[in-house]
Amino acid sequence: MSAATRPAGGRHSPCRVGGVLFAPVIMLAAVIMLASAAGARAQAPVYDPIEPVNRAIFSFNRVIDGLILDPAQQMYGYAVPEPAKTGFRNFLSNLTSPITFLNDLLQGERERAGVTLGRFMINSTLGFFGVFDFASVVGMDEPHTEDLGQTLGVYGIGSGPYLVLPILGPSSTRDAFGFVVTTLALDPVTYIMSDDAALATRIVSGVDTRYQLDPALDDLERNSLDLYASTRTIYLQKREAEIRNGAPVTDDANYEDIFNEEFEESLE
Repeated sequence: MSAATRPAGGRHSPCRVGGVLFAPVIMLAAVIMLASAAGARAQAPVYDPIEPVNRAIFSFNRVIDGLILDPAQQMYGYAVPEPAKTGFRNFLSNLTSPITFLNDLLQGERERAGVTLGRFMINSTLGFFGVFDFASVVGMDEPHTEDLGQTLGVYGIGSGPYLVLPILGPSSTRDAFGFVVTTLALDPVTYIMSDDAALATRIVSGVDTRYQLDPALDDLERNSLDLYASTRTIYLQKREAEIRNGAPVTDDANYEDIFNEEFEESLE
């Protein structure tokens, strides 16, 4: 970004960036998501109509991971002390609390919204801008996260086709749409940090996430006959659980299917 086009103070201009450059992307994502929602519900349990493309991107992501992300997370693991890692995670979790708070409210989760707001106020002050999780020290409930994709799911919008995004990995049309809107319009990082600081924060966050997932990814790769299919299943199941906030499945259709299967087995 040149000096002539950079906003004052080196900060993003969300209206300009989102309204001019990315509006077509958001509109296209919304159209695809809404058009595919009904089809996604009709297809069970996995809707992956562009699987060949997704597999190609999945293979590309594995190459990038092997060349860049995995070495970066190993270096990060050795070079950065654990207290510094914990402090960064606490800071980033606190910084993005407004996103969770907004989605708690949109989902009608007033109690969870109260927990999010209380933790944010305590950690932003007594926790030195969230570096220390003082809210847990005083006995508040554990933090949780909510995003726009989960909120759309709560309102009954289907996940749409499964997607594998370059670098970012597993997603869906619904979750990709939520990610774009959140990043451009809702993420506090967009508003309070300079371009360089925001980029650095996202890079470190990505490396830290890769570091935390490393043991699980290694185990999954060792025990999967089809790593792509296993990753897809785990992602979709995780997202459904997050939309329910961990509550058990109460879908009547699923219950009837299970009952019918058991009845048919008893007749054999």
